[in-house]
Amino acid sequence: MIKLKTKIALGVVFLFSLLILVGSICFYYLNQTIDSQKIILKNNYETLEYSQQMLHALDEWGNDTVTFQKIFEANLKNQEANITEKGELEATKNLSKHYTNITDWRNESDKIIQVRNDINRIVQINLQAIIRKNSKVQTNADEAKFWITLLLTICILAGFTFVFNFPGFIANPIAKLTEGIKAISNKRYEQRIHLNRKDEFGEMANAFNTMAEELDKYEHSNLAKILFEKKRAETVINSLRDASIGIDSNGLVLFANQQALVLLHMQEAEIIGKKQVEVAKQNDLFRYLQAEETNQPFKIVVDNKESFYTKETVEVKNEADLRIASVIILKNITPFKELDVAKTNFIATISHELKTPLSSSDFSLKLLEDDRIGTLNEEQKELVKNLKSDNQRLLKIISELLDLSQVESGKIQLNIEAVAATAIVQKAIEAVGNNAQQKNIQLIQEVSANLPLVKADMEKTSWILVNLLTNAIKYTPENEAIYIDVKENNHELIFSVTDTGNGIPAEYLTKLFDRFYQVPGTATKGTGLGLCISKEFMEAQAGTISVESELGKGSRFYFNLPKA
Repeated sequence: MIKLKTKIALGVVFLFSLLILVGSICFYYLNQTIDSQKIILKNNYETLEYSQQMLHALDEWGNDTVTFQKIFEANLKNQEANITEKGELEATKNLSKHYTNITDWRNESDKIIQVRNDINRIVQINLQAIIRKNSKVQTNADEAKFWITLLLTICILAGFTFVFNFPGFIANPIAKLTEGIKAISNKRYEQRIHLNRKDEFGEMANAFNTMAEELDKYEHSNLAKILFEKKRAETVINSLRDASIGIDSNGLVLFANQQALVLLHMQEAEIIGKKQVEVAKQNDLFRYLQAEETNQPFKIVVDNKESFYTKETVEVKNEADLRIASVIILKNITPFKELDVAKTNFIATISHELKTPLSSSDFSLKLLEDDRIGTLNEEQKELVKNLKSDNQRLLKIISELLDLSQVESGKIQLNIEAVAATAIVQKAIEAVGNNAQQKNIQLIQEVSANLPLVKADMEKTSWILVNLLTNAIKYTPENEAIYIDVKENNHELIFSVTDTGNGIPAEYLTKLFDRFYQVPGTATKGTGLGLCISKEFMEAQAGTISVESELGKGSRFYFNLPKA
């Protein structure tokens, strides 16, 4: 088995071998041509040079016989040592012989001509040799050009074929492997890679196929179990009496049981597997459930019947305590709401029926106190006083119950108008003035005369302030003071009542405005409805009511109303 690394090395060696082959042949033919040129230069062109020098010496012989004789003989000697061509030796010997036979250079012109002819013969022989050798060199050059061109063409085709096919030899298996990995990541475990190779890629394909086969087996072995668990979970969810909607951490709706689908007026395919943002765009109730975090009951109309529900959100966390999903549960409280309405109506009816005879009895007690209808002894006066006190307490409780039933039934009648803050404060002080005088408590006003008007119901707001002042008088020791102030704050006025009583423990402050709640350990008892009704009256007027208190330093109750 040839390893992939070895195949790559062989491919590189192949290309390198082509390069060496082309270079070697080119070098061989180039070197051969250069050698042929050198031979021509050395053998023939030197002979031509010698011959030219000898002819020149003959031409200048008469001017300086001794000098040119030496030049002639030196070149003749060089020529005798440079015999390279056929017939050149004989011509050179004849030249030497004819030159030696000349005794009188001035009178033997025929012999000089013969010497010139011998030189010309030598020149002719070398010129013919040059032509012949040049023709041979040209033939060799053409042959070299042919073979180099042929070899270069073969090498280019081989190299191009190699370059075209070799990257695919490497890249194609990688592409197949990538495609297989993507298929596995998409849970298509039936994917296989088929490579008929015995290198590393072949081993990788076999390993991939083995892995895919094992994953496929695992998937199918657990599929039935997963489907069973899914079916069981769906059965449990649909069997829940409360409407339930599951949403994962990415905002994808996982499930909605039948009860939830009925409330949403949606089909399962319209919500399951959808993004909660998309569902909220199509369904008002789902959008409300996503936006609202309140635990207050809300109304849903189902089959032309009003039903009341409360929303509860349960967070589902993993082992690392990270939220992985949330479940919205809508609990049907319609029966409890109906009982609450019945209770409210019952209280309102009973309170109304009781208030009339109690008012009559109160009027009768006032007549008994009048001396014009008869004089009572001290014991009788004490009895009438106690009866009157009990009667007033009952009337107050019944009035508060009537107010509470009015709030709970949503039938609060408000008369919102522009009211002066001083008028509200003055009306409340007049209502509690007698109670404050009995304990010698001063009601100190800190109200500016130039405050702006507020938007409020005069009667309801006065009732709230009276209730706060009454409580303050109850829990403030004798001979102390209670402070009533009104301050301007941006777009609202803040009314506050500050007493100098014992204060309220911090753990009870958040429960003060709950109905029927009383701070444990208080000596003065009441119905526990005053602050609850005050809160409802304030919220109906778009205001708020709060408390600040520190044990041993008194309490401060305050509420705000918008400017007119």
